[in-house]
Amino acid sequence: MADICNNHSVKDKVDGDLTEDSQFEEAKKELETWKSKAEKADDMKARLILEKLEEDEIKTKAQQEMMACVKKQDECQEAFTQSMSRVQDEFLKLAKHKQALLEKLRRVQAELDGKRAECTKLRQKFKIYAKIPDTEVKFIACHKETRNGRDGDTQPVRGVFTVSQRAAMLLQGGQALITFEEENVASQILKIAKCSVSCETSILDVKPRRITMDPAVKFEIHLDVSRKELKVSNIPPSMPEERMKDRLEMSFSRPTRGGGEVERVEYDKTTATGHITFLHPGVVQSLALRGRYHVDLDTEVNVQAGPVYNYQLRKFQTFCGCPKRTIMLDDIEDMVDEEDLQDHLEIHFQKPSNSGGEIETLKYIHRGKALQAFFCEDTAEIDN
Repeated sequence: MADICNNHSVKDKVDGDLTEDSQFEEAKKELETWKSKAEKADDMKARLILEKLEEDEIKTKAQQEMMACVKKQDECQEAFTQSMSRVQDEFLKLAKHKQALLEKLRRVQAELDGKRAECTKLRQKFKIYAKIPDTEVKFIACHKETRNGRDGDTQPVRGVFTVSQRAAMLLQGGQALITFEEENVASQILKIAKCSVSCETSILDVKPRRITMDPAVKFEIHLDVSRKELKVSNIPPSMPEERMKDRLEMSFSRPTRGGGEVERVEYDKTTATGHITFLHPGVVQSLALRGRYHVDLDTEVNVQAGPVYNYQLRKFQTFCGCPKRTIMLDDIEDMVDEEDLQDHLEIHFQKPSNSGGEIETLKYIHRGKALQAFFCEDTAEIDN
């Protein structure tokens, strides 16, 4: 029994030792496992610390960059604000300058319109609407010039015409013109504000006025008429330009129609006109006097022919004045008929006691009428 018990205890002891060894081995393995995990955890911790340091460095740099950007943004904002303020100030200045320019433009435009109106008025005033009557010219002599070996008959016909406008004024109804023989008489009458004229049983009050005449002009017209060139107009555009030139040259070269040898032909299709230059003078005069010429185109066409001339306006003068011996009587009432009233005026202004004198001419017209008075150097002429 004792042996059996000992065996059991030895066995139990051996089993216990084996169990302890096994547990020790397992504990050792588990320790190695935890050591390995700990090493890995340390490595991960070290890597995480390094990454954190790197991230912290990146964060610091990012913060620095952000602060720099914020500072730059503030500077840009301040610069933008200043620039915007300058632009707004400049804009306000430009707006004020624009408004000033617009005001100036309106003033200048108003002045320009006034000047244009005045210019138009002066143009109308200085325009001459008159028909020049036909004047017979007496041929006295012919003077021949020689220039560059060519006779003077190839030179243009030259003429100088002097146009002089007579001074005039419009005499309205209830007005009279008196021309005295002496200037001092007219001066004395003009000093009187109102003259009382005896007219049968009543007294007529008239007012002496100084005469203001419309401006008159005087100028010369220098005219050169070509002896060899002819202007042709009303040419129908029925063919090309070069062909038209050939037809014109052939037509104006025919002596049977009054033409002659042609030197040069010009043709303008847009204006339907032509310019014919003849080789010899003499042909143009007869064709220009005739005024018409037959030209062979697709059919026979009748065109207008006229002289070629150049003119210049020279020595243009404008003048206005006040007659020294002639005055106007205004505000005359029609108390009697025209002739009787004119006689009463003449009697009154002839008397020295009324500051009058010898009268050269006197003209009065009733109200409702108007006459144009023309003046020359010595007398006043009334044209109805």
